Amino acid sequence: MALDLDALYTDLHRHPELSFQETRTAAVIAGKLAELGLTAEEGVGRTGVVTTVENGDGPVVWLRADMDGLPVPEQTGLPYASTARGIDPAGNDVPVMHACGHDMHVTALLGALERLIATRGDWSGTVVAVFQPAEEYGAGSQAMIADRVLGRFPKPDIVLGQHVTPLPAGVIGVRPGTQMAASDGLTVVMHGRGGHGSRPHSTIDPVVMAAATVMRLQTVVSREVDPREVAVVTVGSIHAGLKNNIIPAEAKLELSLRYPDDAARERVMSKVERIVRAEAAASGAETEPTITVDHSLPPTINDHTATARVTAAFERAFGDGSVIDPGMFTGSEDVSWFAREAGVPLVFWFWGGVDPQTFADAVAGGTVERDIPTNHSPFFAPVMHPTIERGVENLVVAAREFLA
Repeated sequence: MALDLDALYTDLHRHPELSFQETRTAAVIAGKLAELGLTAEEGVGRTGVVTTVENGDGPVVWLRADMDGLPVPEQTGLPYASTARGIDPAGNDVPVMHACGHDMHVTALLGALERLIATRGDWSGTVVAVFQPAEEYGAGSQAMIADRVLGRFPKPDIVLGQHVTPLPAGVIGVRPGTQMAASDGLTVVMHGRGGHGSRPHSTIDPVVMAAATVMRLQTVVSREVDPREVAVVTVGSIHAGLKNNIIPAEAKLELSLRYPDDAARERVMSKVERIVRAEAAASGAETEPTITVDHSLPPTINDHTATARVTAAFERAFGDGSVIDPGMFTGSEDVSWFAREAGVPLVFWFWGGVDPQTFADAVAGGTVERDIPTNHSPFFAPVMHPTIERGVENLVVAAREFLA
């Protein structure tokens, strides 16, 4: 019996799980693999799932899909919208949504495995399917590597992966070289001296200190980075205080930094640290701010030769104009750790999930930024068709390019 990919996708979308909590998702994957006659190795890197399809002599191709959701309240209005909730690492009860399309990634990889199994007579080699947890924390691939995924399963000759994105359905975006930016997640704690809200002169107000820091950080990219370079400094959250008449003792900022390479990383990080410490000093802080790097991701770099082969294979399969160079995405990914640790090429591409007419209308009206929800938006939801079909076909075409 063929997999019902529509039902699978809507089920996954309804039941997202936060990073390293993807136990139900892993069980669903394992069940579908069993339907295909495959053995699932669960619990790899805590909640990851890996399976192997061996089909004679030939290269080993790794196909990777991530599977975690995000703490986002879904507002798509879809009949299969998520109402799930979860507990985040800080112990907070939060809404959970597949706001980045990882449910589509899992669906496409399972569909591709089904297609490859059905066409065993047309290829030779080994396919390793890696269902990775915790991409949103930038920690899942390294957790799997620490759990010896590269030693427990056939080592790859190439790593392939894809990500659904707000391009028109049917369009693939891929480029050689740097496809996605490197990134760091920082937690900054500004230390003040708390007190009564009516006596601000007796305190060192970390709220004002944090506010000044947030505004000054906006000048890193606008005034200290060459306009020809790519860099992003985002303050994604700020937390301080519990009551309006109490000046708290500290304020916490969470930052997301993006850059194309290690040299840019060093420059931006040093500027951010300088500003944080200078604003604390300007506020008379008696304790230095605490700066913690929560995660660090390398740039996602596509191998030039392998990317040329995949691009040509896509164009043969889907026609001229089906593949575009989308430029470097300032988002980040942890898929490249697999290829880096194995010392093999990586090809990672994007595939469109927006109704083509909707996208064309937005382009014509100059409203793409307003009307086309992006990944991590509460309104993000790929159209199911032809997104599912193309996601499956992309992986099969790319894998077959390297399988004997």
